[in-house]
Amino acid sequence: MIEAIFFDFNGVIIDDEPLHLKAYQEALAEEGITLTEAEYMTMLGMDDVTFVRTSFERAGKPLPDGDGNRVIAREWELHRKMIEEDLPLAPGVVTFIKAAARRYQLGIVSMSTRYGIDYVFERTRLGPAFAVVVSAEDVRGTHKPDPTCYKRALELLNEKRREERRLPLLPGECLVIEDSPPGIEAGRAAGMRTLGVTNTVPEEALRAARADVVTTSLADWTVDAVHHVFSEG
Repeated sequence: MIEAIFFDFNGVIIDDEPLHLKAYQEALAEEGITLTEAEYMTMLGMDDVTFVRTSFERAGKPLPDGDGNRVIAREWELHRKMIEEDLPLAPGVVTFIKAAARRYQLGIVSMSTRYGIDYVFERTRLGPAFAVVVSAEDVRGTHKPDPTCYKRALELLNEKRREERRLPLLPGECLVIEDSPPGIEAGRAAGMRTLGVTNTVPEEALRAARADVVTTSLADWTVDAVHHVFSEG
């Protein structure tokens, strides 16, 4: 029986992976590094620090300031300008989250920064729907497909449940919604069920990562469908 749903953030709630690609291409070009779309796709699931470090390593260049913060800050600046006027929320995701929050406990599990997540929460007012949020700062030194982030989310959720005098949940009672193979692999490694959304990569890639179910859009899903597919089927 599914009792909780953990959402990835970029690519699931805010459909902005193409914008991050464009922003990183520009930020890295200023450092003399070319980033292709194919290269970007191999780094899905990484936090910003790991992403920038990997980009410089591939180019055979040292980080300009030792930790890549200059490049990260520039990417944030470019990305923020791209979403200021039109926040690219994934189709159907707001309706799905609001409906799901009435039946399940929800969480965010992302390699984005808490700053970036909170910015979208402020614009959408979705923050109260989520019982827990795990961002890159909460699991420093690891990134998807490492399952640490999802394990941490379940730990935090169970802490809340104990405070509420409710029984803790098992991994198999949690559903992970992801848009990338590393995210699916992280959820599976944590012992959770997985739903892949083809916002970022093709269906074949998510199935190759062994997603339990793959869908083209959360607009096609209801809470009853989640219950039927993952709790009964």
